[in-house]
Amino acid sequence: MTVSATPSSAMADRRSVNRATLVGFTAILLWATLAPLATLASMVPPFQLVATSFLLAFLVGSGWTASRGDNPLRYFRQPLAAWALGVGGLFGFHFLYFMALQAAPPVEANLINYLWPLLIVLFSALLPGERLRSWHVGGALAGLAGTALLIARGGSGGFSIDPAHLPGYAAALGSAVTWAGYSVLRRRLGQIGEAPTDAVSAFCLVTALLSLLCHLALERTVWPETAAGWGAMLLLGLGPVGAAFFVWDYGVRHGDIRALGALSYLAPLLSTLLLVLFGLAPNSGIIWVSCALIAGGSLLASKDLLRRR
Repeated sequence: MTVSATPSSAMADRRSVNRATLVGFTAILLWATLAPLATLASMVPPFQLVATSFLLAFLVGSGWTASRGDNPLRYFRQPLAAWALGVGGLFGFHFLYFMALQAAPPVEANLINYLWPLLIVLFSALLPGERLRSWHVGGALAGLAGTALLIARGGSGGFSIDPAHLPGYAAALGSAVTWAGYSVLRRRLGQIGEAPTDAVSAFCLVTALLSLLCHLALERTVWPETAAGWGAMLLLGLGPVGAAFFVWDYGVRHGDIRALGALSYLAPLLSTLLLVLFGLAPNSGIIWVSCALIAGGSLLASKDLLRRR
């Protein structure tokens, strides 16, 4: 005999999902500060910045685990598949993204990279127990259109395909697929109870070491010369390249991954607004058109989260 869930237990489950989704949404808010902070710390080479940021992320995550009376070292004992996914997702995304910026114009590379929220929404349909509905796709496409306007606002009004930039375009697409795949597969691991969020600290440490090797091989070490630069580098490791990965992991494992995918389009919008607010980028009327598309698309795609049951 099959016993159905009681209304009270279903409501409790919905509240739990909503709470986890809101926790994951804080990662999007933290990622919105990435561009302003990276601009202030722009004198530091990218892989050096990633290495120091992920080292701080490891310290933050390990400290949080230890504060609960747990031993962070025990989370280094993870299956090989979990290690491949964790390090491949965190390091692979940043490596491909920086390679794309070097091999293709930044406007086009950014636009292709920001396919990852749409891919998360679409890939989530492959997960057990998940259903992709029209409002998820519609909201993600609206967010993609708004992001395209936002990124291209200072361009020439169109994109031309230069064969010399194809490796950069491929790297940008690879970074988008990598992050979307990482997020959705972390959800799958959460469904089967493997590699908990505390294990992200271990992945961050290995990512920091790999980034350090890339820095030593490809870059010259440069440290900030101002207090603002040092502060920005510290905040990057504590926030958008630190705590954000832990709350995002919790959100995609336990929350509504489709809503989080669509809500992720708020990150480039809020990031641009912060750049304008602090005088780090020029204001433009197209920002407000993008705002309407991104906010409206995020609202539409998160219908399941917002509606009352």
